[in-house]
Formats: sequence, C-alpha cells, structure tokens
Amino acid sequence: MKRSAVVVLLVLSMAVPAAAQELQGTLKKMKTAGTIVLGYRENSAPFSFVGSDGKPTGYSIDLCTRIVTEVQEALSLPQLKVRWAPVTVADRIDAVTSGRIDMECGSTTVTLSRQERVDFSPLIFIDGGGLLVGTSSQIRSVSDLGDKKVAVIPGTTTEPALQAALQKRLVRAQIVPVKDHDEGRAALESGKADAYASDRVLLVGLLVGSKDPEKLTLVDEQFSYEPYGLMLRRGDAAFRHVVNRAISRLYRSDEIVRIYEKWFRVLGRPSPALVLMYLLNAVPE
Repeated sequence: MKRSAVVVLLVLSMAVPAAAQELQGTLKKMKTAGTIVLGYRENSAPFSFVGSDGKPTGYSIDLCTRIVTEVQEALSLPQLKVRWAPVTVADRIDAVTSGRIDMECGSTTVTLSRQERVDFSPLIFIDGGGLLVGTSSQIRSVSDLGDKKVAVIPGTTTEPALQAALQKRLVRAQIVPVKDHDEGRAALESGKADAYASDRVLLVGLLVGSKDPEKLTLVDEQFSYEPYGLMLRRGDAAFRHVVNRAISRLYRSDEIVRIYEKWFRVLGRPSPALVLMYLLNAVPE
C-alpha cells in the first residue's frame, strides 16, 4: 500500500472519534442556549422547596447545583445560567420527557415503571413510607388504620405501597386524596384525616415546619422502600455521564457530609443503608 494511502486512512480513522464526540441532546441544547433548566418542588422539604428568600433550596437543590458546576466545566463555558422551573407530583415526569426541564431536582422515587419513560441519576437518598399522626392518636402502625381516614398524594409511590400494606394486613381504611404535602398536613391538623402517609424524611420536614410540632408525631413503622434519584431525559447517555461523574465526585469528597448535616441534622447520623449507598456510588475516575 502506498504511503499516501496509509496517511489518508490514518487521518480518516482519527476523524471518526472526533465526530462521535460532537455534542448532542441535552448538552448541545445547554451549550447553544448557555442555560440549564432545573425543575424543583415548591414544598418537598428538606429536599426541594422554596426558602424564605423565595428561591429553591434543599438537599436535592444542593446536589443539582454541584452538577451545574460539572456541566459548565464539561462544556468549557465561562458561565452557565440556571433557570428554575416549578414542577408538581402530577407533571414532573412530563416536564422531563417534553424537554420543559433538563433535570428534576426533587424527591422522586426510582422505579422500574418510571424508567420506561425517564432516566435517573445514581441514587441520592434512601427513605421509606411512614405515617404522620396526632400526638394523642393511638395509631402506631398500618395495622391500626382500620376504619381510619388516611391522606395521601395520588400518583406517588406511597399510594400503592400503602394500599399493598393495608391489603396484606386485611385492614380497611378510607383514603383521602390531597394535592401536596401542605394539604396533607392541613388535613391531619384539621381532623379531616387521622394520618398522613408519605416518605418518612418528608414527614419529618412537615413536622418540624409545623406551627405546633408538639401536636404531631411520626409513627416508628416504615412500610415501603423509597430510593430517590434525579430525573433526566431517557436515552441521553452523554448528559447522564456528566451527572454520574458529578455525583461520584461529590460522594468521594467531604462535601456530601456537610450537605447531609445541613439538611438532616435532626435525623442524627446517616443510616447504614445510606452510608452504603454513598460508598457504592462513589465510582472512581
């Protein structure tokens, strides 16, 4: 083979990876616009909520802020603007799939059925379903919910998990649908519901944020497994890789300890399961 032909083949073989590395999908959109759009929940403390300054804040918000820095570095942008967009339980998945937001920074449980529509970051938290009740209540577990009214948000993983727990124990309770956590707590405080069912850490946030927290208590029992992740558009491997790298680097650093203590100090030390989650997702470079 002539030397000139060898040189041509070598140049062509080097050009293929370069083309393959061209930006596509979410990263291309961010590079072009110079903006990343992040979805947040308005009342899902301590993960994602509106702070006293009117801005999104919380554990998930801090993680997403760290991811923004990673994206900015990956795209070599001098500045990457962040536009925050509120989402609800009802529209959060559609907000991701439609492209209205680039990533959801909330308290969404990773499930196989949801993975048919969206992708998720590495796990960011592990929680479980629980019950918030009045201090004077005799409810100590799901078994005590017979003929009681239980508030729950439709469309959450708590709803089917609660139904399954009730059926397993042959307990008949009246389900009271509410639109969000604030309405769930209000139903409990007003007597419209005997208990409010949600993820335990979210219930702790509601209890602490209550006007009279001494009148509410969290039942010890946990009736479901709720692993949280940040939602991304399905099939966007390049963006997901940047997110994975940001989370892995965060988990390998002391910064995750400071973020945990900032938002979950009231819970004490992280559970063994949560510590293991951090360790398993601290993937090396």
